[in-house]
Amino acid sequence: MIFKKYLILLFLLINGCTASLNNSTTIRIVGSDTMFELTAKLAEAYMKENPGVSLHVKGGGTAEGIKALIKNKTDICTASRNLKPEEAKLLADYYGSLGLVFLIAKDGLSIYVNPSNPVKDFNMQQLKDIYTGKITNWKAFGGKDTSITVVTRNPNSGTYLYFKEHVMEDENYSSSAIVAATTKEIVNFVSKNTNAIGYGGMGYKKNTFHAKINGIEPNEENVRNDTYPITRYLHFFTTKSPGGVVKNFIDWVLSPAGQNVVRKSGYIPLWENNL
Repeated sequence: MIFKKYLILLFLLINGCTASLNNSTTIRIVGSDTMFELTAKLAEAYMKENPGVSLHVKGGGTAEGIKALIKNKTDICTASRNLKPEEAKLLADYYGSLGLVFLIAKDGLSIYVNPSNPVKDFNMQQLKDIYTGKITNWKAFGGKDTSITVVTRNPNSGTYLYFKEHVMEDENYSSSAIVAATTKEIVNFVSKNTNAIGYGGMGYKKNTFHAKINGIEPNEENVRNDTYPITRYLHFFTTKSPGGVVKNFIDWVLSPAGQNVVRKSGYIPLWENNL
């Protein structure tokens, strides 16, 4: 009887320790603000299916995520752009490799305008002229005779650099541009200011109008076939081939279940026939 009670106690202790280990299993994710809400939704859905795993998601910008990855302060860096050469070198110097990149979704970089703004279609040159400060009045585009309020992200943002490279052709942003810390701040500002214009991920749809470029809407079909002029992939970076719960999470994100969350979040899943 004593031996049997001992076995029962040992069983409870072992299972208690196992539960504790499972509950302490964490995945750290740091990086892109564009991807913050998407990653948070992916994390939430994954944790519902895997209650023993805890995911901690932080924004701060792609650059901050890459710094955290280099310093081994995150398991996954979320990024809305590719690595810069100097970042790749730092990773290689520290870890002896460039790490791995996983494409998890596709995004159309949307141009946000206030719904009451009559100007809802631009070409690439017009966007460049607005953001470099060459054109400063909506009247130039058939709008009201009012100043254009330009809103941009901060330099830590991968979206900031992507827009600068692909839209502004590496020219400098206007000195009068308002700098917002996150995409959500840009969306909130544009939704409250008739004369404002901003940019960010197509998944942010609250109270703004996503303008056309060359008459083309930023929707799933146009982004998937690259008809929309500003399309990009969203990435996960890791320092090495992931294992354990990190690998399991990434595999799940790339599975139909994870890609369904991508679609519901307003982004484009990698697989066209995803359920």
